[in-house]
Formats: sequence, C-alpha cells, structure tokens
Amino acid sequence: MTIHSKLAGIAAMVGAGVSLTLAPCAWADEEDVAPAPPPVQVVGVDPAENADPAAVAACGAFASILDGSSYYFGEFADSFEGSNYNDPAVQSSNQLGRQAMRESAGAAMSAANTPGLSPDIAEPMRSWSVGATAMWAKMGLRIPGESLNTTATGMNDNATKVQQGCAAAGTHA
Repeated sequence: MTIHSKLAGIAAMVGAGVSLTLAPCAWADEEDVAPAPPPVQVVGVDPAENADPAAVAACGAFASILDGSSYYFGEFADSFEGSNYNDPAVQSSNQLGRQAMRESAGAAMSAANTPGLSPDIAEPMRSWSVGATAMWAKMGLRIPGESLNTTATGMNDNATKVQQGCAAAGTHA
C-alpha cells in the first residue's frame, strides 16, 4: 500500500470539518517556512442533541486537522511517488506538507487537552499528534518509503480510534 493510498484512508475517514486555521509555530527556521497553505473548506455535520460538549469542540477541531493535514500530505505523497526528494515538485510539496504536519501536531495536542474530554478520545488524539510530529521530522530529514508508510498507518489507526470515540460521544471527527 502506498503513502498516497494510506493517506487517502485518512481523508475517507474524515466525516467533515471546517477549514484548517492554525497559528504558525514560532520556532521554525526561516528557510522552513512556506507560504501559508490555503484552507480546505468542508461542510460540517451537526452533532446529536445529547452530544458531549467537550467532544463536540475537540472532535470538530480534529476533523479540521485531519482535512488539512491529509490534503497537504496527500499532495506531497502524490509528487513523491515515483520520484525523489531532489525533484523541485517534491521539494515544494514537502515544504507545505511539513508545515501542515507541524501545525496539525500542535493543534491536535491542543484539541486533546480540551477540558472534560474523554480519555477514549484524548489519548488517540495525542498519539496522532506524536505521529504527525514524527512525520514532520521524517519529511524534513528526507526519509523515504516504508518508514513514511509505517507512520501514516499509525496515524490512520489513531484517527480511527478518535472517530470511534467521537461517534460514541454523539459527534464526529
């Protein structure tokens, strides 16, 4: 299974969300900072009447995070497939993909720390955040192939757990 097909799994699992609007990290090197990616627009889905408010907030944020990160990582994976890091198209998509992963990791950790959020949702969100940080580092170090696939698989597994927890709480991610 390729990086792209695994990431397509993330995108397919995402129910809906709003645009990716995350603050840039101040610790990035100047040469690592790409222009801000345009937001991904997705129509939202209303939560159930009895949905847990903490879950609604955290799961809604996580849905946006998945939408944006899967889009920009997917762009990278598409350009990388059959190519290498020396290709200018791969370099460009790698830069945007890394930026999205870095910002998504921080936003997912923030969502996981929503007061009152069930551990069934918070813990896999935190694990997803750690995976996004690992993906960001691997892309920055230009690590190819199976290592990226393994990280993407772990992120997909954690996204599924978050989505299951969100559904049990009456909302979506």
